[in-house]
Amino acid sequence: MTQTAFTEPEERVALREAVKKLAGKYGREYVDKQAREGGKMTEMWLEMGQAGFLGVNIPEEFGGGGGGMSDLAAVLEESAAAGAPLLMMVVSPAICGSIISRCGTEEQKQRWLPSIADGTHLMAFGITEADAGSNSHQITTTATRDGDHWVLKGQKTFISGVDEAQSVLIVSRTEDAKTGKLKPALFVVPTDAPGFTKQPIPMSWNAPEKQFTLFLDDVRVPVDALVGDEDGGLWQLFAGLNPERIMGGAMSCGLARYALDKAVAYAKERSVWKDQPIGAHQGIAHPLAKVKIELEQARLLWQKAAALYDAGDDFTAGEYANMAKYAGGEVACNATDVAVHTHGGNGLTQEYGLGNMLVAARLGRIAPVSREMILNFVAMHSLGLPKSY
Repeated sequence: MTQTAFTEPEERVALREAVKKLAGKYGREYVDKQAREGGKMTEMWLEMGQAGFLGVNIPEEFGGGGGGMSDLAAVLEESAAAGAPLLMMVVSPAICGSIISRCGTEEQKQRWLPSIADGTHLMAFGITEADAGSNSHQITTTATRDGDHWVLKGQKTFISGVDEAQSVLIVSRTEDAKTGKLKPALFVVPTDAPGFTKQPIPMSWNAPEKQFTLFLDDVRVPVDALVGDEDGGLWQLFAGLNPERIMGGAMSCGLARYALDKAVAYAKERSVWKDQPIGAHQGIAHPLAKVKIELEQARLLWQKAAALYDAGDDFTAGEYANMAKYAGGEVACNATDVAVHTHGGNGLTQEYGLGNMLVAARLGRIAPVSREMILNFVAMHSLGLPKSY
């Protein structure tokens, strides 16, 4: 192994420092204020876009930085570690940007990628359905060709940020004329299209980004709204789902870093026994040390997954992207729990801002894919065990 095998290139280290500086201007206080008052992360989002951080994975010829998923995930991890995670980075530049970059026509790339890169066009992603859940093979939203249009009909649920998006990349199904079987296909649908409506889902944690149920009642979109080939199959979908898992793992690692930093600082300052800080006691120190180890393991996993994706090894990237998402979700939950416990009663006060993070971190174990489905994937594909579902 070379000396630099487990270090990031200088350019990415500099990128992290620049993101840390910008995100630090906003921080947790800004996020909490926006959430309480019904605001959005728009100001920070646009500044991140203007700085080139949102589009680091987009090709240079389409207004991006020409980097890869490793760079974009580093941006998200740093913003989360500064207390200001941008959930829509997982969706707009990572999922939608990746799918359009890899599967879109030249005209589609010219139309959408530059504004996705600078943040002026936010594209949401619609795959989950109430009756499909973790089984995306059961999606029932359909697209039917009608002359020079497609007509979409169906419902989606738990779709993030639709109220601040200009369009949604909808995962639908078209019918094979020969077999009658339904096949996945992706369509860019404007959020102001006739027949497209949204309904907010009340959630039990406060965040600027809201969740929605979508209703598509005979929504008509032009033929060129189809991204990729209607016969392209699942690979087009996973061009975006692997980045989604990598970004989910990176964001969870950023949340864990934020919680751990707060806990360590408190453990160094808080003193209740003989003028010794509570961090001197193993009952406090060991759980924090354990989280640190788990965090570094999770970070290595998402970095490897991103490197494999950037190298074009989609299958192996999928394996490690799933493991990275699992590890990130676990450490985020563990870190926030330990941070709250380190603070004692203060950990659940609004002043210290950790209580709400407990629920937010728990999302990493559920979405975008449950840890049980990840274990199924690893058991089947990594270990060669029989399929269990």
